[in-house]
Amino acid sequence: MKNTFGQSVSITLFGESHGDAVGAVLDGIAPGIKIDMECMTAQLALRAAGGPLSTSRKEPDQPQILSGVFQGYTTGTPICIVIRNTNTRSSDYGDIRYKPRPGHADYTAQMKYHGFQDYRGGGHFSGRITAALVAAGSIALAALRGKNIYIGTHLLRCAGISDRAFENIEADVRAVADKEFAVLDDEAGRQMREKILQAKSELDSVGGVLQTAVT
Repeated sequence: MKNTFGQSVSITLFGESHGDAVGAVLDGIAPGIKIDMECMTAQLALRAAGGPLSTSRKEPDQPQILSGVFQGYTTGTPICIVIRNTNTRSSDYGDIRYKPRPGHADYTAQMKYHGFQDYRGGGHFSGRITAALVAAGSIALAALRGKNIYIGTHLLRCAGISDRAFENIEADVRAVADKEFAVLDDEAGRQMREKILQAKSELDSVGGVLQTAVT
């Protein structure tokens, strides 16, 4: 029932959607790596809600590093990052304690934690937890970039619309790294958005396939 992933470098995720905060503990990061708070802020901004395609929940997502960093560099000890929750309306979720939502992990949480879970907003199974994951990931991302290692992911297919595959991988990886809607073909991206909004208007949803490359 652990929430720790990884071996040489591990991450532990904690917090609930409507609790005081969400966060992550990143362990195994070498000492002497410069912490780029601008990179962390930029990655969290890409994750943040924006427009009708995403959640209506708005959060400032201001990360606070409690340990493992001194004078702007990693110390080699566990890095603890906390992001406070500010936009919680727990009364909205009273019904889902006994009515699992399709497409969510409410039933999974019930089976795993036997009814003792914080069900508000999905609790520990909420997409809110990804804020902590992004914050911790930005540290790893900056460290990898310092070694000239780049990671890029795009939406290869969504709602029957296909983006082009990676071609010039090095250039394409960098091109999608900071895109708000991560596609290589902007026209395909426009069509995907239309399909997503159409599904939303019909109270439906669509799936997608991601493609990732590392150089």
